[in-house]
Amino acid sequence: MEEEPLSDWAERRSRRRADRYRVVTLTPGPPSGSHVAPEAPRLVSRWNGYEWEAVAVVANLAEAKRILYPDTAGTDPTPCPPAVGRHRRATPKRREGS
Repeated sequence: MEEEPLSDWAERRSRRRADRYRVVTLTPGPPSGSHVAPEAPRLVSRWNGYEWEAVAVVANLAEAKRILYPDTAGTDPTPCPPAVGRHRRATPKRREGS
């Protein structure tokens, strides 16, 4: 196996953005997607530029999302406007006897 030069590794490592968060599900077994067990407890970690450090342990996915996305927490999505246009027109009723 060929090793990566130290200068390449140092450059790649310096490009990592600090204050990046990740969430790990605290369930037995291999790691799985967040949608698999939304009610399972989670560990929220933050990358400080050197290592992952624990920020909080939360009860479920909803609480983890409040930490990850604080600007959107508690906001409802904008509802769609009423549909208009020909593709939404109801089919005309057929006259009897035609």
